[in-house]
Amino acid sequence: MNSIDPELAPYLDEPRQLPTGSFGKQAMLRLKFENRGTRSILSFSERRAPLLVQRALYCDEGMPEMPVVYVITNSGGILQGDRYAIDFEIGENACAHITSQAATKIHEMDANHAAQTQEIVLHEGAYLEYLPEYVIPFRHSRFQTKTNIRIAASATLIYSEILAGGRKHYGTGESFEFDLFSSTVAARRLDGQDLFVERFVIEPAKFPVSGIGTMSGFDVFGNVILLTPRENAEAIYSQIQPTWNRETSCFSGASLLPNDAGLIFKVLGKDTAVVRHEVREFWSRVRPQIKGQPVPPPFAWS
Repeated sequence: MNSIDPELAPYLDEPRQLPTGSFGKQAMLRLKFENRGTRSILSFSERRAPLLVQRALYCDEGMPEMPVVYVITNSGGILQGDRYAIDFEIGENACAHITSQAATKIHEMDANHAAQTQEIVLHEGAYLEYLPEYVIPFRHSRFQTKTNIRIAASATLIYSEILAGGRKHYGTGESFEFDLFSSTVAARRLDGQDLFVERFVIEPAKFPVSGIGTMSGFDVFGNVILLTPRENAEAIYSQIQPTWNRETSCFSGASLLPNDAGLIFKVLGKDTAVVRHEVREFWSRVRPQIKGQPVPPPFAWS
């Protein structure tokens, strides 16, 4: 990273263990998908541990032509001084589903921080479901993620980010005891036209998040970005009403994004299972509208 964002300034000291970005701490993953007529394929893969992928699977009964890829880490989580670089490219009229093996754990830190950059490119007619599992920042962790999206006007991306407040059931419980969580998502067209930028910086010790207007007693935040042609976005948006579910203690709602980019769906809940369910319900509206095919039922153990 050439420039340092101000929220990272207090967290630049070097760990006493392996230096920042050293061997085993500078992970890289590059994936490219192409359309091959009857199905799409994972045509290119390059990886550097601790980020790994295995072969693409064709296990989605709703879209059997779509490769499903699980991103795996062999480190047990993200550690201080880690630097991750992720690059996905979806070719013309290709499709893919990318997820993670399990929740991403950001471990406790006493020096430096961890950072991740994601570059996502979708060409004309491309379709990507990028739905990783939720993120759990441990006490005193510091993490920054930046996602840059370049997308053709005819392409569709559904991208989910679910943030848990911490290890709710660990010891006496952790709730927003991390030092820093910073997330930026920026999107633009392939010709460079800017679409939108969304950025949030959470520093619970400096700015408590438990009050009205922030989390207000909720523990999990779900943020889903859908970039798709205007007619699709408006059709999906018309199906969604702001909802307060008293039974599950869950809020959800959607807003249209500027520049006809698509829409954004947000969820607040007290439990990850509830928020994941709401995200899945939203996804179940997206795929039939865009692809005319269903989302399969969840696995019994999920």
